[in-house]
Amino acid sequence: MYDLLKGLRVVEGSAFVAAPTCGLYLAQFGAEVIRFDNIGGGPDFRRWPLADNGSSLYWEGLNKAKKSVALDLGRPEGREIAQRLATAPGDAGGLFVTNFPVDGFLSYETLKALRADLICLRVMGWADGSQGMDYTINAALGLPQMTGPADDDRPVNHVLAAWDLLTGAWGAFALVSALMARQRDGQGREIRAPLSDIAAATMANMGFMAETLFAGQQRPRMGNDVYGAFGRDFTTRDGVKLMILAITPKQWSKAVEALGLSGEVAALEGELGVSFATDEGLRFAHRARLYPLFERAFAGRTAAELAPAFDAGGVTWGAYQPLEAALKDPRLYKDNPLFQAIQHPSGLTYAAPGAMGTIPQDERRPVAPAPKLGQHTDEVLSEVLQMSQAEIARLHDAGVVAGAS
Repeated sequence: MYDLLKGLRVVEGSAFVAAPTCGLYLAQFGAEVIRFDNIGGGPDFRRWPLADNGSSLYWEGLNKAKKSVALDLGRPEGREIAQRLATAPGDAGGLFVTNFPVDGFLSYETLKALRADLICLRVMGWADGSQGMDYTINAALGLPQMTGPADDDRPVNHVLAAWDLLTGAWGAFALVSALMARQRDGQGREIRAPLSDIAAATMANMGFMAETLFAGQQRPRMGNDVYGAFGRDFTTRDGVKLMILAITPKQWSKAVEALGLSGEVAALEGELGVSFATDEGLRFAHRARLYPLFERAFAGRTAAELAPAFDAGGVTWGAYQPLEAALKDPRLYKDNPLFQAIQHPSGLTYAAPGAMGTIPQDERRPVAPAPKLGQHTDEVLSEVLQMSQAEIARLHDAGVVAGAS
């Protein structure tokens, strides 16, 4: 947690990954993020993975440091409160994050009529408004045909919801950018962030699009080979798989030296009339000749022998390990100051991350847990919408709002 966005008020009406991720990043940088959901929870409130008591570890992970308001969004009065929250007055407010449809009670035109300078970040599936989620967008991009073993033509979905997460991060950046523009020109804006556009643009930015245009077909799958460079997993004498990567000339020379391959690599360079040290593309193009040399070198040494040799030589490498082993890794989880053990709304106590990255000049504040559903309903209605206690009580009695159960 940091205080860089302290004083900002962001209202979030969302579900699943991309929009909640946007709100999470803003909250962990100090903004007051108020999320409203249906009474009883939205479509992601019980999403897996679940704790033994049925609480969603997913939900409490993506909603840390936020406030929660529970409304009956199926009723006009509940929808009106959501609209009022999104458009509540104040220079530091009028910031709304959602993945609700373009049309409907949370449309930009509807909300703009309540606050002209509203900034709305709207996460979408496809840019034309069609239904789309990370895995279906990914399937349309061709990536599942590029992923997986080279000798298998079945599509392989990636485990990480990459387009959701990129869209959430881009959305946080776009929202703050629009706020800076509003401070200059006083104008509100709707920023539409379709996963399809984020994904397609990223593919183009990484060269996938141009490569396919000029080659006439997309890149074939090649297992764990790093495209355009020297990188792959190799197995040690004791059966440990290590990943090695050599992109720069220094990385290449240090890897060759640590593995005792200088003579054999020089002989191959002479035979082929190339210099692997000067061109990473050549290492990739001739990987079929290089891999057997590296396979033999790895097979002749144990992981315990290679690790210190690689570290001493500055080789870029990594050991494959399951997540349960990664949890004991001091660089990742165990001793990482990014994490702090806190009690979550599920009632469980376990480590959770605060804001990603580190700002040495600023104090890192304690990690804040996700709220219980409806935990801040009364507080937000009173402080943001200036409702009286009598009015709030009436809404509770009518079943329009709810607190934490």
